[in-house]
Amino acid sequence: MLIKSFSSAVYGIEATTITVEVHISTGTRYYIVGLPDNAIKESWQRIESAIMTMGYRMPRQKIVVNLAPAAIRKEGSSYDLAIAIGILAASGQIQAQLLDDYVILGELSLNGDILPIKGALPIAIQANIDGFKGIILPRSNAREAAAVQQLDVLPVNSLSEIVNFLNREQMLIPTKIDLEKEFLHQINNYEMDFSDVKGQENIKRALEIAAAGGHNVILIGPPGSGKTMLAKRLPTILPPLSLDESLETTKIHSVAGQLGALSSLMTVRPFRAPHHTTSDVALVGGGSTPQPGEISLAHHGVLFLDELPEFKRSVLEVMRQPLESRVITISRAKFAVDYPASFMLIAAMNPCPCGYYNHPNKECICGSTAVHRYLGKISGPLLDRIDLHVEVTPVELDELSGNRNSEKSETIRARVIRARTIQAERFIEMKNIHNNAQMGTRVVREVCKITSEGKILLQTAMERLGLSARAYDRILKVARTIADMENSAMIQNHHLAEAIHFRSLDRESWAG
Repeated sequence: MLIKSFSSAVYGIEATTITVEVHISTGTRYYIVGLPDNAIKESWQRIESAIMTMGYRMPRQKIVVNLAPAAIRKEGSSYDLAIAIGILAASGQIQAQLLDDYVILGELSLNGDILPIKGALPIAIQANIDGFKGIILPRSNAREAAAVQQLDVLPVNSLSEIVNFLNREQMLIPTKIDLEKEFLHQINNYEMDFSDVKGQENIKRALEIAAAGGHNVILIGPPGSGKTMLAKRLPTILPPLSLDESLETTKIHSVAGQLGALSSLMTVRPFRAPHHTTSDVALVGGGSTPQPGEISLAHHGVLFLDELPEFKRSVLEVMRQPLESRVITISRAKFAVDYPASFMLIAAMNPCPCGYYNHPNKECICGSTAVHRYLGKISGPLLDRIDLHVEVTPVELDELSGNRNSEKSETIRARVIRARTIQAERFIEMKNIHNNAQMGTRVVREVCKITSEGKILLQTAMERLGLSARAYDRILKVARTIADMENSAMIQNHHLAEAIHFRSLDRESWAG
């Protein structure tokens, strides 16, 4: 007897519906075909134990399971439940009338319990597109999949629950969430605030500019000056995620298996801070079974690289292409997957190996050669993709102990949103450009008009400060953002002057 059930496979952050065909005939062998990996081949033992433990019969006949389309490689243990249900239906132990209406997913334990899977959200989205009535999956994945409002999301804990449902002996209650209410309730749910930071008003200003234009930033300063504290608060002043951004970000974290059982949608911008010992694969993604890396997990959020010169050179260099294209393509012999990677990079570093170059109170023991060698660990092409270079100095004691109230993140975020709104209107007809940092050279020439006095100022700065040629477009982009923050149609001279101030590492005289 031939029975079909339906499951799903995830490639990148998109899903493909898989037809699980089960045929039982005369014989004694079990076969799984359709390019299964080892996890699927090993599923026979799990499926047989689960079926027998739950009191059902494992057919002692020839069983052929085909995972179609057969040309696509299948990976993982999420097919267990669909295969087990197909075997029970093909052997006449359960009814098969409802199988055409549902996508079925879940890993089986030996006692019949159903364990969580990865990628429930993209699977649910694809099931809805393909016209299925609902999806049956582990309970711990239900809230995540329930973000797809048009689909019946039926959570189950054990094999017996789904068998009773298919035999119409038990009802499964669909999981429902109020998507809009939940999204709006948690959209600004941050534990940290810029008001926690004492002093450092000039650094806060730089981070506000970065947030307003989507610019990458590097913070250079001695240990204990507040670089990490400031960086961690950057997401709190970014515009809230839109629903589309939230769905896309949640899909990535779902595929990576980083959503909790109580999670439905990610409502705050991600903040990822990998250690400097991380590998290039961990950063950009990949592996034998390609998974998203840190740059994709930071999509629509912030990637923080602390102690930047301590990262391996090869790790930093692999970021150059995704910083420009905002997508990372992982290629294998027979397929390639794309992971989105539109993130803000914020890096932090000491100015020298000892950490105290230019410190107002402590003496640096490195010397100018050591300082240049330390800065040389970061390549020019990578620095070329960082718009703001910000020098951070230690906070004075009277500022730390003072009672002066600092601006809250909510107040700063309101100004950032106003600037982003101006940019959204400016780029409304330009595909893949949403903020000033994403402008290419041609768009910079069209949008970043400056006065004749501004041209003289910029030329003088390039010559006197020894700024590199690559700094030119970066200065114009940052100046355009500063002008947007002041709701100025034209880039004024003081906008250019402030932008020039943020190109420290391009100065030939920096570090002596």
